[in-house]
Amino acid sequence: MTDTAARVHELNLYRQYFDLVAAGTKTIEVRVKYPHLADLAAGDVIRFRIRGTDETCEVRVKRVTEYPDFEALLDGEGPANVNPTATREQQLANIRTIYPREKEALGALAIEIGGIAAR
Repeated sequence: MTDTAARVHELNLYRQYFDLVAAGTKTIEVRVKYPHLADLAAGDVIRFRIRGTDETCEVRVKRVTEYPDFEALLDGEGPANVNPTATREQQLANIRTIYPREKEALGALAIEIGGIAAR
């Protein structure tokens, strides 16, 4: 896929995670497998936005992997790739605060992201 054909997905992100993505230290984004993310694929661009601001950061999707739940995702991807500033247990609690168990039941996506997307 060429840069001109790359699909752009806009997703909101909390400040603490946005800063890790912008710094390049967060390489795995965790999302529930919502229908609107079903077509997310390697080569796409994600434009992360801090809700209520004009701050954005664009990254390239390297890979999307589906897991049955957040625990399997953290075990499969490594907690340090999801959030290098928190323990596995802290991350699991934080993710489940954002996504309650009924959302987690939809499945979990590990989205490997690369550096700032060149467009």
